[in-house]
Amino acid sequence: MHASLILPCYNPPAGWVENIIRRYNEAQGFLSADSELILVQDGDSAQISEQDIARLQQALPNFKHIYYPENKGKGYAIRQGVKCAWGDLVIYTDIDFPYTTASIRKIYDTLNAGSCDLAVGVKDEVYYKHTNAARKFISKTLRGMIRTFFSIPVDDTQCGLKGFRKDLIPVFTATTINRYLFDLEFIRNAHKRGYSINAVPVKLNEGVQFRHINYRILIPEFINLIKLILK
Repeated sequence: MHASLILPCYNPPAGWVENIIRRYNEAQGFLSADSELILVQDGDSAQISEQDIARLQQALPNFKHIYYPENKGKGYAIRQGVKCAWGDLVIYTDIDFPYTTASIRKIYDTLNAGSCDLAVGVKDEVYYKHTNAARKFISKTLRGMIRTFFSIPVDDTQCGLKGFRKDLIPVFTATTINRYLFDLEFIRNAHKRGYSINAVPVKLNEGVQFRHINYRILIPEFINLIKLILK
């Protein structure tokens, strides 16, 4: 099946262009030749130049670049990519490809086999060895709240690797949360509409470095969480 791979991009790490080209070429081992990669530039960033985009356009077949000047958030960015995706399957991950190529393939194969409509990457305990105490606390607290307040098949909604069949595109584009809890909103809405959801164990690449948590967004995201609970 044709796939659309979506990458939200804002202040990417050094070497990001080379990393995208390398990792996408690795994925060509299982993606169809006419699959596409959609880069969504989520606001102005000094780390992204016209030359960077030109290099990606030259190196990658079926490359799309979406740009808007104001940073809106990861959820907003991925929604813009999904709106213009034409693949039978839609997969999204982070700009640094933190999960292994084998993990991306597991998401793809799960959907390609028709096992489910939505494949949700789920982190293992090794993930928490790579994180600091604050990130670990936030992640595990959220998972506990999801188990308590939401009747959905997975409690790890924030893993940065997911995929779904094109039938769910309207469900995804109807989400309203612009930052991190868009995943939870999407999974909850898909489950309510009767779509099948599978948890897919995924693994981090060696040496992954996580960005510092922007604590300013925690209060707005907590408010989003309360809104989802009350809906």
